[in-house]
Amino acid sequence: MNEPLAERIRPKKLEDYISQQHLVGKNGVLTNLITKGIIPSLILWGPPGIGKTTLANIIATASKRPFYTLSAISSGVKDVREVIEKAKKSGGLFTAKNPILFIDEIHRFSKSQQDSLLGAVEKGWVTLIGATTENPSFEVIPALLSRCQVYILNSFDKTDLIALVQRAIKEDKLLSTKTIKLKETEALLQVSGGDARKLLNIFELLVAAEEEIDITNKLVLEKIQQNTSRYDKTGEQHYDIISAFIKSIRGSDPNAAVYWLARMIEGGEDVKFIARRLLILASEDIGNANPTALILANNTFQAVSTIGNPESRIILSQCAVYLANSAKSNASYLAIGEAQELVKKTGDLSVPLHLRNAPTKLMKDLDYGKAYLYAHNYPDSFIDQEFLPHEISGTKLYKPANNARENQFKDILKKRWKDRYNY
Repeated sequence: MNEPLAERIRPKKLEDYISQQHLVGKNGVLTNLITKGIIPSLILWGPPGIGKTTLANIIATASKRPFYTLSAISSGVKDVREVIEKAKKSGGLFTAKNPILFIDEIHRFSKSQQDSLLGAVEKGWVTLIGATTENPSFEVIPALLSRCQVYILNSFDKTDLIALVQRAIKEDKLLSTKTIKLKETEALLQVSGGDARKLLNIFELLVAAEEEIDITNKLVLEKIQQNTSRYDKTGEQHYDIISAFIKSIRGSDPNAAVYWLARMIEGGEDVKFIARRLLILASEDIGNANPTALILANNTFQAVSTIGNPESRIILSQCAVYLANSAKSNASYLAIGEAQELVKKTGDLSVPLHLRNAPTKLMKDLDYGKAYLYAHNYPDSFIDQEFLPHEISGTKLYKPANNARENQFKDILKKRWKDRYNY
């Protein structure tokens, strides 16, 4: 039997589907839709190896619809049109009979490829189910996204993953004939990185040549020799290397930054994914210590989106080196975090009357905006007045970091606000 374990025990019905109870549980939204026979076009968004493809198959089977599948990695516009023509011939014009077209890694479809899906979705020739590991708000064109419901699949927790292994031991025809004991599972779960498919592949490798085996942490670490130089765009390496890349820039090391960048480029990583992370870093870790960093990062994102490979590597390298060499500040990042925590603690505090808008006579009669002082009417366009609700007056949320530009901010704030902004 050459079929991998992950395929052999792939769930065939909702009752066997592990996790995602908010979608497929007794009162889950997808359970209710399947029961009613109404399946909208939808996007399944979540990390790799959590059952997006499996769920799409189950939906098709449970709703008794023809099922067609494409991979965004290997399919072009021609392939999309061909499968749509097949779907048109196999289905009806009613929503309940529409064939399902499943597109794995739909975020890798170009704009033209996604455009080619629009007509079929709008006219009801197919019900689209797309699977993505990336935020569909960024990767799916607005016209297509507006015609789909987005459902988020959560990462498997420890309990889910152990239950999956236990099911394999009990139900798989090959494994059920063996004597397998799960004595320790920490290493097994760690090397799988929360990816169920990877977990089952590793587990099958461990027990394949054994009739009796005790699974321990030591056994797993000895038998599973990971090639850490291999870059898996959908697995643990994807997240580990982007983490190393970001931390190298945050730590002001351009050598390490370009090394990890090269690892991603050589591994075929999506250049827009890299550029998007640089854009976030420019604000989170550099901020107002060097506001130009955000402008450069944004221009980098626009440039690589236009140019693509292989030239994007040069632009990404320039941006990464610039950000690594830049002064750093997370003051704005910390400020919004503290502000959000304050909002959660204090609730919806009333806007002070002098800051309220007064578009009607009644509002003016109620003193809305009455005591507001228009800053431009005063020297240096500044006048000392209260802008926070009185319950939290004087709260300091923004604390400038110690760098040349934000030290200027400190001086300006202290001059204007005296003790209120005295750091």
